[in-house]
Amino acid sequence: MSAPAPIIVTALFGRQDQAWFDALRREHFPAERNQLDAHLTLFHHLPPSAADELKHRLAGETRGVRAPVARVGGLMSLGRGVAFRIESPELTALRASLAEAFAGLLTPQDAGGWRPHVTIQNKVTPAVARLLLERLQRDFRPREVEIAGIGTWWYRGGPWEPLSRHMFA
Repeated sequence: MSAPAPIIVTALFGRQDQAWFDALRREHFPAERNQLDAHLTLFHHLPPSAADELKHRLAGETRGVRAPVARVGGLMSLGRGVAFRIESPELTALRASLAEAFAGLLTPQDAGGWRPHVTIQNKVTPAVARLLLERLQRDFRPREVEIAGIGTWWYRGGPWEPLSRHMFA
């Protein structure tokens, strides 16, 4: 195994919802930039020294715990892309608890406000992004999504390397 790297923390979707998000991402994300499956990032950059404590806390937050209720509540413009806004008070509370536990280790991006979303398009011109946003908004209906667990990943510049998975009951 290579040297430790920053850790990314994401929510893990149920199989059907992951497939739905991934299909949209494959359709709308520039292929040459689409290195990852669709994801909902809780933290973008925790230090590798936090790995053991993070795994311990996530096991406590998920083992035997009912999955948080979540839904796609709307669309978001990213300027040069489009994302689905995820609404989940329980997941927001879990993230806040982790943010408090790791407060001294958070980057400014992770310490700032959290806007839970799944990016399906990015790195395009604002005009292309605006067209997709308008098209998706025409037929948009909120929908429930399954949050199956929490995943942690090593970030080494390319596709993420799995570190741990913590599944809800």
